[in-house]
Amino acid sequence: MAYKNIEFTKEDSIGILTINRPKALNALNTETVTELNDCVGKIENDPEVKVLIVTGSGKKSFVAGADIVEMSTKNPIEGRHFGKISQDTFTRIENLPQPVIAAVNGFALGGGCELACACDFRYASENAKFGQPEVGLGITPGFGGTQRLPRVVGRGYGKELIYRANMINAQEAHRIGLVNTVVPQEELMDTCLKVAKEIASNAKIAVQLAKTAINRGINCDVITGIAYEDEVFGLCFSTDDQKEGMAAFVEKREKHFTDK
Repeated sequence: MAYKNIEFTKEDSIGILTINRPKALNALNTETVTELNDCVGKIENDPEVKVLIVTGSGKKSFVAGADIVEMSTKNPIEGRHFGKISQDTFTRIENLPQPVIAAVNGFALGGGCELACACDFRYASENAKFGQPEVGLGITPGFGGTQRLPRVVGRGYGKELIYRANMINAQEAHRIGLVNTVVPQEELMDTCLKVAKEIASNAKIAVQLAKTAINRGINCDVITGIAYEDEVFGLCFSTDDQKEGMAAFVEKREKHFTDK
């Protein structure tokens, strides 16, 4: 599938997925979401990609939201379909085996904030702006925002952002836990790449199992979550990387993981 609205590149074991509609501030229309879903499916099955960075082209916007021009003409059935394919795509991103970092370089509004929340964590440039403006347009968040945002920042902050439909800056987003780190615009991608490489240097299977344990456990009671953790912890002892990692520690030498 040839992509018109996104770009995907690889730097060693790091994948970089860029929403590339700069004239529309990288807003998400049906075509873009369809391309995004196709690309994520390929990343999911790419053993070379250990960590994924999601960002937007240019310095003004990560994703400014869903394409309101396109949405304004939809009937209820079309609107629900657009929401469903977007939700399915974002859920696919959330459940990728690889860790996913959102590099938020400007506006992350509506669908952009929802896309960022589908990633494992978020780094933001100093000019980043976050918000869920949907109720000011007569709709609710439809790409997972009512569910993921309160889970990321807590019910109170999540409800406030959705009900007020206002924007917050990067510093406020950091204060409430929506983003992990705020850096100058020119340092954003270098910072994300540095962190991605640190993650990629660890045991691939262990990182992926840890992600699965967190994602599954956070949506169930703690006893069920701990039981799942016990299973993946034990599973790690069947891998070559567990043997190599512990041997390297005991022998005080560099570790050499083989992702097996």
